[in-house]
Amino acid sequence: MLQATVLNDLHRAMGAKMVDFGGWDMPIHYGSQIEEHHAVRRDAGMFDVSHMTVVDLSGGRCRDFLRYLLANDVDRLKGPGRALYTCMLNTAGGVIDDLIVYWLGEERYRLVVNAATREKDLAWMNTQAPPFAVDVRERADLAMIAVQGPQARERVGALLEPGEREKALALPRFAAAELGEIFLARTGYTGEDGFEICMPGALARDWWPRLAGAGVRPAGLGARDTLRLEAGMNLYGQDMDESTTPFEAGLGWTVAMQGERNFIGRPALEAQLAAGVPTQMIGVVMDEKGVLRHDQVVRCQAGQGRVLSGSFSPTCGKSIGLVRVPAGPLEGLRAEIRGRELPLRPVKPPFVRNGHPAEGM
Repeated sequence: MLQATVLNDLHRAMGAKMVDFGGWDMPIHYGSQIEEHHAVRRDAGMFDVSHMTVVDLSGGRCRDFLRYLLANDVDRLKGPGRALYTCMLNTAGGVIDDLIVYWLGEERYRLVVNAATREKDLAWMNTQAPPFAVDVRERADLAMIAVQGPQARERVGALLEPGEREKALALPRFAAAELGEIFLARTGYTGEDGFEICMPGALARDWWPRLAGAGVRPAGLGARDTLRLEAGMNLYGQDMDESTTPFEAGLGWTVAMQGERNFIGRPALEAQLAAGVPTQMIGVVMDEKGVLRHDQVVRCQAGQGRVLSGSFSPTCGKSIGLVRVPAGPLEGLRAEIRGRELPLRPVKPPFVRNGHPAEGM
């Protein structure tokens, strides 16, 4: 039986088409995926992301635990309320999950991890936590709404009390604030500005129609996927997994190798760097007609690879993708589509900046 979020009946009342997403009954669109995509790029849209797993950590050695558990270093968080994107690795350097960690203050942290990896993530954390005496608490009582787009912050601010509004609108990027029952973070998965709002389920049921009344358009998983791909953001299970290191997934920037910090997977990563990373993940654009799709064969001078994430970009008007190929020269880059080999251009993601095609697209 599919799991439902507290907002599912509201989605159906708005005409959403529901699909199975990792065991969750989720809206794929509310009538037009393309219109929802453009609404986020041009104005403001909202996503029910209550299927994501929120985990609160506390304990006297919580910071030490996270410095050991995560590839990025929570010492980079310069104050309470700051957020950090990172990977959680296995001992072979493979990505168990990618996540965001927020410092709530003192020895209190909040992690937001992927829905499909919930069980293994919690099991891994609970296995590693005892030596640090850290309490790992899943917050199944919380729902989450992501409001994204150039007008997103203004629309959310209009629904807050004056003091809360001032605090919310003053938040820098990748920072969060606790506003009573609401945990509001200036983060997202679309390449646009906005907030991810975490709150008790009953409160989320009140906020969803209020946001809609304020002109924020509901958007489904379809638009969320094309938006995140345009932003050059990885999708777990498709662009990386436990057989992939951060260096093979284009996420080397999330690994803090400075100093002698001991974190899970570090020896394996050091060995890979010494031997040479065998593959590379790059962004590509296809100027000819056709659509890049997951698992299509990609060839270049360095050898054969495959499309990881691929789709038609509504903003750019052409097909874009993230592909993994052997390390080496990229001359002759092409994709095999329906028996034809079509040329690809390597580009550095993101494919879209500030709502418009990036330079070189």
